[in-house]
Amino acid sequence: MFLLGRKVGMTQVADADGRAIPVTLVQAGPCRVLRIKSLQSDGYHALQIGFEEKPRRLASRAERGQVAELERSATSQKNKKSAGAKVGGEPSRVVREIRFSVDPVGHEVGNILTVDLFDGKKFVDVIGVTKGRGFAGVMKRHNFGGQRASHGVKKCHRALGSVGQNTYPGRVHPGQKMSGRFGVDRVTVRNLKLFSIDKDKNLMLIRGAIPGPNGGLVMVRFPKEPPRSQV
Repeated sequence: MFLLGRKVGMTQVADADGRAIPVTLVQAGPCRVLRIKSLQSDGYHALQIGFEEKPRRLASRAERGQVAELERSATSQKNKKSAGAKVGGEPSRVVREIRFSVDPVGHEVGNILTVDLFDGKKFVDVIGVTKGRGFAGVMKRHNFGGQRASHGVKKCHRALGSVGQNTYPGRVHPGQKMSGRFGVDRVTVRNLKLFSIDKDKNLMLIRGAIPGPNGGLVMVRFPKEPPRSQV
């Protein structure tokens, strides 16, 4: 199960033994179930969840259509004026889809998902997009050692070095580590320890670092496999 959130930043907390534990604060949820896909109608089982609200005047027609089903259920009530003013009928800024191998029983359109889902969990997986470093050299991108700092090396101490071949094969093999764009990659950090959760503030304290900048969008999910220490 997933939960969308934003990375707040890092801090440290004390455990029961008084040791300082580095943790990352993630404001996860609340997320709203926008649509339920089934095998009969869509060919697979999935949930579409939305995170953060977007003003209706700034939303596209497609984004407004994502909450059309919620609006119909709200306007069917007797007091349409109060139902139309409900916050739950606004479009979502971020929408993601969660696939399931079986029918997700117990979920309905309009349900709110909070950090209560992870109550009792010891480990989580965090998915995020790493910070963009721009065009980086091989020393920063691939941790190369650089050239020798001797008199024979002039103005190329951080250069890549030779990548060519001899007469045979006479070409550069694909996948050679070179300079290039660094960062902005989707990364999954698995089996991070969930230190604690704050249900009132929708905060999750996850031990260690997670990918992305402060304020970046992340997805927190149940671990697919337990850590090796728990196997």
